[in-house]
Amino acid sequence: MIRLYHVPLSPFCRKVRLSLAEKKLEVELVEERYWERDPDFIRRNPAGKVPVLKMDGHTLAESSAICEYIEERFPSPPLLPKDPGGRHEVRRLVGWFDDKFHREVTANLLYERVNKKITKEGYPDSSNVKTGARAIKVHLGYMGELLDQRRWLAGSDLSLADYSAAARHSALDYISDVDWNQFDAVRDWYARIKSRPAFRGLLADTVPGFPPPEHYADLDF
Repeated sequence: MIRLYHVPLSPFCRKVRLSLAEKKLEVELVEERYWERDPDFIRRNPAGKVPVLKMDGHTLAESSAICEYIEERFPSPPLLPKDPGGRHEVRRLVGWFDDKFHREVTANLLYERVNKKITKEGYPDSSNVKTGARAIKVHLGYMGELLDQRRWLAGSDLSLADYSAAARHSALDYISDVDWNQFDAVRDWYARIKSRPAFRGLLADTVPGFPPPEHYADLDF
């Protein structure tokens, strides 16, 4: 049994879920209120963060390390290229979305609008929300530049870079914070990745108090 301790709208958790689903691995999802600092959860991951994956008798933490573990255990279908240059580009983009995009966009939009309410940390900071709204346009423009030259973000094949990006954009799309109409190449990319079987679990997510928009699960959005 594979068990994933997660939060439904966490992009880091979603990245792991997409990797597992692409490999057609069945997983038990356990929602973890990590902010409550439950002692059992802290024993699983002293960092107190999700995701945490229990697999092969191991307890694994940190989303990128988890995804690479999954890739090494189940190399087909591949989410990392075979050549070193291609693997570097995938890892570079995964780092871009996990770090730069997270700080500039996710933390200012998703965390302000949703996480603060769920964790009872207060109300959204409007200045942070405005900062995130400006930053996402810059990131979507950069993605558009990549997709003008490539079929997928890191090259000709779907990779972990695409799932890292899609995990974040799907969470933001859940709260209607992505203007798909301004960036045709990015919209087409998301339509392709959203239509993959691996995405079905994410499109079925619901968060109490935050109903998704009508287009969220619509493949013809």
